[in-house]
Amino acid sequence: MRRLLERPGLQMMPCCFDAHSARLIERAGFALTFMSGFAVSAARIGLPDTGLISYGEMLDQGRNICSAVGIPVIGDGDTGYGNAINVKRTVAGYARAGFACVMIEDQRAPKRCGHTRGVEVVGRAEALTRIRAAVDAREDGADILVMARTDARATDGLDEALWRARAFADAGADLLFVEAPRDEREMEQVCAASALPQMANLVEGGDTPLLAPDSLAALGYRIAAYPLTLLSSATRAMQRALENLRRGETPADLLPFAELRAVVGFDAYDAEQRRYAESSHPAERAEEEHTS
Repeated sequence: MRRLLERPGLQMMPCCFDAHSARLIERAGFALTFMSGFAVSAARIGLPDTGLISYGEMLDQGRNICSAVGIPVIGDGDTGYGNAINVKRTVAGYARAGFACVMIEDQRAPKRCGHTRGVEVVGRAEALTRIRAAVDAREDGADILVMARTDARATDGLDEALWRARAFADAGADLLFVEAPRDEREMEQVCAASALPQMANLVEGGDTPLLAPDSLAALGYRIAAYPLTLLSSATRAMQRALENLRRGETPADLLPFAELRAVVGFDAYDAEQRRYAESSHPAERAEEEHTS
């Protein structure tokens, strides 16, 4: 993750919700991904991202995701799931699970998607305490970067969000994420607030304009996250397939079975199984033949 951030330019980052979607992102050639809390909550427990999914469920999902890919994965650590000690436990747990970076935010629990209504943030002191605790966990040996997120734009205006971003940088965060700026001018101000790498969150139908990658790079963003693109497209495809089945029709645009097997990993599994069979020691094969 550190080497990736040293590269010039913008990193486009589709977000995942399980090991399968993470592997598809890697196979498509993207250099990193993000485990979206919105998407994981929908896919794993069938509920909205309103603080209903637990730390343990997110950690388990993240462990499977990180084990499935070789690219860096950023984990949604939400509010840290409690006080400063909980934040430290969350960061350390995410590091052990294999995440390259963890995002900690300043919303009041129960948190919710930053592009929905009803968002509330904690006061400055508590927000800074969370980031300091996350940084302490990193300094105590958790091999992970810390992304500090603020949702204060929606509650207290852009100036407050920028103050918090600068304070988070001073507290030792590695990356910054100011959620839901409303226009290109605000996005420019966000990027100018700190020299730390900034992430843009591009929610289709959300509050932030969906600028082209070149425009985002020109503003100064280093990462462009697409948190719901895969979940939304997969949901729509499944709805259409179910509509076809209800009419007694074979769904259109299905992935060929041979390609699906390859994507899931059957071909790689079978090739490795053959390699081990072919490399069996001659003496062992002779013994097996003698025994039989």
